[in-house]
Amino acid sequence: MSVSTSLRDVIGLDNTLPRLGAATLLMIDFQNTYRSGVMALEGSEAALAAGARLLAAAREAGTPVIHIVNDGGKGGPYDIRAEIGAISPEVAPVEGESVVVKQFPDAFRDTDLEKVLRGRGAGPDLVLAGFMTHMCVTFTAQGAFNHGYRPTVVAEATATRSLTAPDGEVLPAAALQAAALTTVADLFGTVAPTVGHLANSHI
Repeated sequence: MSVSTSLRDVIGLDNTLPRLGAATLLMIDFQNTYRSGVMALEGSEAALAAGARLLAAAREAGTPVIHIVNDGGKGGPYDIRAEIGAISPEVAPVEGESVVVKQFPDAFRDTDLEKVLRGRGAGPDLVLAGFMTHMCVTFTAQGAFNHGYRPTVVAEATATRSLTAPDGEVLPAAALQAAALTTVADLFGTVAPTVGHLANSHI
């Protein structure tokens, strides 16, 4: 099986991982929504633990942190006014960390995210983690790329779920996870396999 050259390589984009201390961290939809019930993700607890490690490393490095939450309205699994839609306590915001509310997979669409980034003097490098890999993480990476940023997704701090493919077969979460990360790495940004790939060498 032949392997194609990535679009990033074709057009000459840099694949070097950013320094965590010189980036801005986007914590995307780390909501209780994804830990139980109809939207529970495979590997959510491990990804949440990795997200907590990433958040701690970012705070230690002085990295600006922006939390993003999806508001699906009252009574549903994305109700940010209820416990089910709240940010998980392991990665809850602290004083000085912004929270951006969105209603679309791309956190740049119809939100003040870019205004918040500018207000914090953010450079081009954004580090992304959260839920779900194939949806809000990927589309926010695309949005970041479209707005001129350089996004990096931390793979172990993301998770998704198994879905039925158009042909009726079940696509396992691991396969969808790999496909989403591969999509990001083909053009929109770089992918750090683990928190350590950023935290250990690039603070």
